[in-house]
Amino acid sequence: MDLVLPDSGLLFWMTLVFILVFVILWKWGFPAIIKMVDERKAYIDDSLQKAHEAHERLANIQKEGESILRKAQEQQSEVLREAAATRDMIVAQAEDKARAESARLISEAKAQIEIEKQNAIRDIRSQVAELSVLIAEKILKGKLNNDAAQMDLVNRLLDEISVDKETEY
Repeated sequence: MDLVLPDSGLLFWMTLVFILVFVILWKWGFPAIIKMVDERKAYIDDSLQKAHEAHERLANIQKEGESILRKAQEQQSEVLREAAATRDMIVAQAEDKARAESARLISEAKAQIEIEKQNAIRDIRSQVAELSVLIAEKILKGKLNNDAAQMDLVNRLLDEISVDKETEY
């Protein structure tokens, strides 16, 4: 039965030792433990506060980054619009210049063609006139081999000229 009910002397000394250990712990142990727990709690709170601030800063940095990215995209699209407008303007100027040059070349070519045409017509007329004179000379030589035929031809031509003049009036 000693195991279930300890001896009163043992119970006294155990209680005395418990009270002594409790007082020592109460005087020096618990304050040190509480101080360490409070320091640890303060360190953890401070760390949590710093983590929260860092998280807020990171969120702000992300917002700023997104804002900067949006601005950069807007600037990029503006630059692309300006480049497209400049390209269109340059293309339009080049087309206008090409049209003007084309019109100038066409007018020069038309003028050159007209000059060549006039020269060709002049050459053809002179050749036709020469041929006509040669043909007329040969015909006249064949028909006007005597004086009577020559006089008859002259009278007939004079009659035709006078008829032509009368029809003009």
